[in-house]
Order: sequence, then structure tokens, then C-alpha cells
Amino acid sequence: MAIIFKKILLSISATCLVFLIMTGQNVFTESDSIRGSITPERSWWDLDYYHLALKVNPWDSSIIGSNTIQYKVLESHQVLQIDLQAPLLITRVTQDGKTLEFTSNGPAHFIELIKKQKPGSLENITIDYSGKPHVATRAPWEGGFTFAKDADGEDFIATSCQGIGASIWWPCKDHLYDEPDSMLISVTVPGHLHNISNGRLRNLKKNEDGTVTSDWFVNSPISNYVVNVNIGNYLHERETYHGEAGPLDIDVFVLKENEKYIKRQFLEIRRMLRAFEHWFGPYPFYDDGYKLVEVPYLGMEHQSSITYGNGYINGYKGTDLSSSGWGLLFDFIIIHESGHEWFANNITYKDVADMWIHESFTNYSESLFLDYHYGKKASSEYCQGTRSRIKNDKPIIGVYGVNKRGSGDMYYKGGNMIHTLRQIVNDDESFRQLLRGLNDAFYHQTVSSEQIETYISRHVGKDLSAFFDQYLRDTRIPTLELVKEDGSWRYRWTQVNERFNMPVKIHF
Repeated sequence: MAIIFKKILLSISATCLVFLIMTGQNVFTESDSIRGSITPERSWWDLDYYHLALKVNPWDSSIIGSNTIQYKVLESHQVLQIDLQAPLLITRVTQDGKTLEFTSNGPAHFIELIKKQKPGSLENITIDYSGKPHVATRAPWEGGFTFAKDADGEDFIATSCQGIGASIWWPCKDHLYDEPDSMLISVTVPGHLHNISNGRLRNLKKNEDGTVTSDWFVNSPISNYVVNVNIGNYLHERETYHGEAGPLDIDVFVLKENEKYIKRQFLEIRRMLRAFEHWFGPYPFYDDGYKLVEVPYLGMEHQSSITYGNGYINGYKGTDLSSSGWGLLFDFIIIHESGHEWFANNITYKDVADMWIHESFTNYSESLFLDYHYGKKASSEYCQGTRSRIKNDKPIIGVYGVNKRGSGDMYYKGGNMIHTLRQIVNDDESFRQLLRGLNDAFYHQTVSSEQIETYISRHVGKDLSAFFDQYLRDTRIPTLELVKEDGSWRYRWTQVNERFNMPVKIHF
């Protein structure tokens, strides 16, 4: 048996086809590492700009397009990694008019560059592609393209790709550590339909073949997974919100059948902005505006283009996730997904293992929304009411370098962790300045958990590393025990790491 196992290991090493990383019950492949790590073919170049152009053909659910990537050379290297998942195919790669060769390892494509890549230079490469994209089976959790119909039988199409990756529908550097500083999204659709994407509409062109091309320009850094396409027979209205950073354009796009709900949507958006600008600071994308776009799935935090499918009712599809009653006083999708504009789109994790940075703070944003509009009692009862959904099944932080997220507890347990942090700070104004400070210090940046943990400890003036280790990297539930020793009552924590020493409030 030992000889056979040794031969298997030698075979794996020699062929470089598969390697295994064992972490508890996790088994990862070479493909996981290529997807989830900053490979040598990624690290030598820095994204500057994307121009994604595609034509969507509803009649056969196919697309054809290209992505021109402008990048800065950080160090000399002649192989560049681009990601695109099957069944889509790269049809051609060019640089300076010359066709380039490439090899593929699953969804990763390694392009052999002819031109000498000189550090400091700014270069462009164009990837042409086509095919029938992966169709989402349970958007947005199992995403891709969603091809649907509205009540009038018109095409109703949208993209979603968190988790599965942006490369499920367009060729890109499919890792969140690197973002382009800006982006142009050009989408061609049948002339009677409208496409809504991120940023602002720069141009609308009617083509001779009866199609129309919309150019949407994103003036801010953007993560690949929040780039989106939304196609439908939309009605559109705009309002101006006067916020902390001045006038902000708010655009709402709904299907014609749902015109009566437009005013309701504006009301909830205004309530959201008042609360979140108070707690988190100015909306992070004034240059790109704020849009709420109806889609044929529940919704998603697409930057400056929040997608919505909650049925125009309060709660999460009409349900109060906290069972406290407070969850039915707001439209969950508008509030939660908009909260991600600060925590996910403004502050973005570098590795999916640190997804808690997105979800824990955004989960608690629901409580802070209630706090602003209904008071602290509502906020606390809502947050505490979600504790029944905590599983403590595995650590919140996942495995680094292999595109592996942690436990779904990053939502409810993570939100309650932030609520507990608020009690440790013990000063709501200081806590508010902590949240605003995070959004200012890491404005439009990608970050690690270590950076966020360190910043919070410095702001609070305490070493909170044991606190974060307990709630992010441990599944045990801290238990406070009262012990009588020598006639005196003492307390101690059990089921915790050895450095855990969280203060508690005692009321007599």
C-alpha cells in the first residue's frame, strides 16, 4: 500500500495535473489554486481599465464579445493569465494588432506575449470570445445568465456571478485582489429592449441591424463580480438626493407592469441613504450615481446598479428573518444589497476566505438602519433575533488561496459579532466613527481580514485579536461562568481561546 501511494504522489508531481491540499475535510485541486491564488501569471501586471463589449442574442441565448484590458507592467514577464469558463470560448487574442497564442488549463488561459513587457509601461490586450453562456440554475447563489420573460412575453435577461465568478460570462482577471480604476461596458441588444449596467450611460447608438448599443462608463474601481448586464422593457425615473457629498442621482428601473411601485422604491432608497450615510459616511460612488434595477431573481449588490427582485414587499420575500417583527418594517433587498455599496464595493476583500468583511458588516447594516429610523431597542431586538439562524458549523474565515469561503455564519454570527463589538466600544459615537473611518481609510480598496482587524483594534485602543480569533476562526460558543471562591464571586470564560478576555456589563 505504501509503495502504491508513493507512486501516486510521484505521478502527481511529475505531471503537474493535480495536487491536493488537505485542510480538515477540504480537498483542493490545482484548478482551485489557479482560480483562488495570485499566480505568477497574474501578479506581474496591474489592472488599469476594461472595455467589455458584447452582443446578447435572446433568440438563441448566445453572446459574442470582446474585452480590451489596459494594464500596467509591474515586472518583466511574458505569460499573462486570463480567465473564461466553459462553454464560452476565446476565439482570438491580440496585442498591437498581432494574434497571440495561448494554452488553457480549464478556465484559466495563459497567453504568450510577443511584445517585450517593460516595467512601468502601459499595455493593452484584447480577448474576443463567444458562445452560449452558462445559465444560472439558482440566481444569484448559483449564477450565470438568467433568460426569462416578463408579463408581456418580452425578454427579461440578467447576469449574476458571485461565487461562480465573473469569468462565467466574460473574460477577465478573475480574482478580487485587483480592480480596474475605471471601466466601459458596451452592450448590444434588440432595439425594443434596454440594457442597464454599472455607472452612467455615456452613449446610446441605434445600429443598422435594428439593435441598440448602450455604453455605460464606471468612473470608480470595480470588482469583476459586481459588473452586470440587465436587459428588459424598462420604465425609468430619476430623482436627486442631497447627501453628505452633494447631489446624488438616483435612478429606478422597473418593468412596465410594475410602474406603480416606482415611488415606493424611491422612498425606501432615500431612507436607506439617510441611515447609511449617517453610520458609514458618504455614499462611495457619487460619480457613478445610484441605480436600483428590477431583475428576474432576488437581487445582488452590483456596484452603482443594485439589482432587485423582492416582489415589492417588506422583509425577505415577505419574511422577517429575525422573527422580532422589526424585519417587516423595511424592504430587505434594498437595504441589505445597498449596504454592500460600503462593505463589498467600497471595501472589498482580497481573498474570498475573508468574505466576512462583506457580509458581517452588511448584515449589521440592517440593524443600523432600524437603529436610525426606529431606535436602539429595535436594532438590538432585530440583531438578537437572528441568532437562532447561527449554526457554528465551521469557522467564518475560509481557506486562503483556493477560492474557498467560510461558514454562512458570516451573516448572522458575523452581524452579532459586530453588535458585540459595539458593546465593547461602549460609545455609539465612537462606534459610528469607527465605521466611517473604515470606509475612509480603505476607500475604494481591496483589503485583508488582518487589515480590518488591526484598524479596529487601533481605533478601540485594545488588542482585539483574541476576540476576532474566537468569532472568526473558532466555532465554540463563549460561555460565561460564575464561580464562588473564598466567599467571593468571580467570573471566567470557557469554550474560548486562551487569550480571550471580553469585558461584560453587569447590572445590579
